[in-house]
Amino acid sequence: MSELSKQEIFRAKVNLETAQMPWRDMQRYFAGGAALFVSAELDLVETAFQMSEDNAVLIGQWMSQGQFGKVTDEQARTWLDTDAMLWAVVVSPWVLVQPVK
Repeated sequence: MSELSKQEIFRAKVNLETAQMPWRDMQRYFAGGAALFVSAELDLVETAFQMSEDNAVLIGQWMSQGQFGKVTDEQARTWLDTDAMLWAVVVSPWVLVQPVK
């Protein structure tokens, strides 16, 4: 199997594993320090793929641009107050969350 098809299969698998969930159901991951924010400008599946590939350069760029990182207390409070729905996907040990557009 070619490397490209392995990547395509992984992306398809991750896409199937994404789900919309209310923030109140994900607070335990935040409390455990495992919730990572993915901005609306990024593709959640591609972000999960880059995490799985340990692409530190790209992830670092996203972090420096404020597009990716640990969920902040302020974000968590806002999402709880507004009963926000988020897209979520697990890239163990992390849970990536992205506001529903």
